[in-house]
Amino acid sequence: MSNEKDLLQEWNKYKKELDDLLVLYELSDEEGAGEVLKELEKESEKLLQEVKSLELRGIMKAEEDQKNAILTIHPGAGGTESQDWAEMLMRMYLRWADKNGYKTEILDLLPGEEAGIKSVTIEVTGPFAFGYLKAESGVHRLVRISPFDASGRRHTSFASVFVVPEVDEDIAVDINPNDLRIDTYRASGAGGQHVNRTDSAVRITHIPTGIVVTCQSERSQHKNKANAMKILRARLYQRKLEEEREKKQKLEATKTDISWGNQIRSYVFHPYNMVKDHRTNFETSDVQGVMDGEIDDFIYAYLMNKPAKNS
Repeated sequence: MSNEKDLLQEWNKYKKELDDLLVLYELSDEEGAGEVLKELEKESEKLLQEVKSLELRGIMKAEEDQKNAILTIHPGAGGTESQDWAEMLMRMYLRWADKNGYKTEILDLLPGEEAGIKSVTIEVTGPFAFGYLKAESGVHRLVRISPFDASGRRHTSFASVFVVPEVDEDIAVDINPNDLRIDTYRASGAGGQHVNRTDSAVRITHIPTGIVVTCQSERSQHKNKANAMKILRARLYQRKLEEEREKKQKLEATKTDISWGNQIRSYVFHPYNMVKDHRTNFETSDVQGVMDGEIDDFIYAYLMNKPAKNS
């Protein structure tokens, strides 16, 4: 009920802002109309985005929607090309989070040998972080002229994005220590970079489900183990949610092949500029804006078209 009350208060606030803009328009004279219209356009666009955000929060009724998010990116086949694309996506999501006032922490990062990343796991903290970012789960496809190809040929790369809600400490996720296999090993890094010479990296295998998580970004084995347990708890919680909703697919089944035909969104840099979401058909030619974190319209289009029972 308190959430509905907050939504109503925000709605009344935005309605008042709209009324104020209308009054400003009505009071403007012909001489200063041009400047007033510019200001009205700017404020109207800002108000529209705020109302869209309010609308989305109104339909995010699942308990997990309000939670923090843990976002993982893995490159597909293709070596350096896909690893570079995975790093570009990481930058896009970090920019999006910053623009929207979310805090981020990189829980684990495995750099590529030449460029890009082999994997990254990011914690995104703030209200409704999972509710928004769940729209990004899936395979993302890039088409561009490769900066790594001396012949200047066009390449297609894939990377998968996987998002789960972070589990609060007060939510019971039963993890039997006897069900865990914990391995430590020496952290690896890109060629030439200094890496730990101690076995600080941690790999945790949850034997009953086969879920494996790894963390090696911290120098402390204790910190890496804590981050790995945080990721494991989140993934087990997500699995529990799927089972409670009587879905036949288990958590790992949502990770489709990182290849052609399974992508949710295409980013085309050549021979034209376009980003298109294949689930909603929403598209834009502002490729640079998207890569700088302007993905709210894609999230809005997906969540507003998604059946409520899957929210």
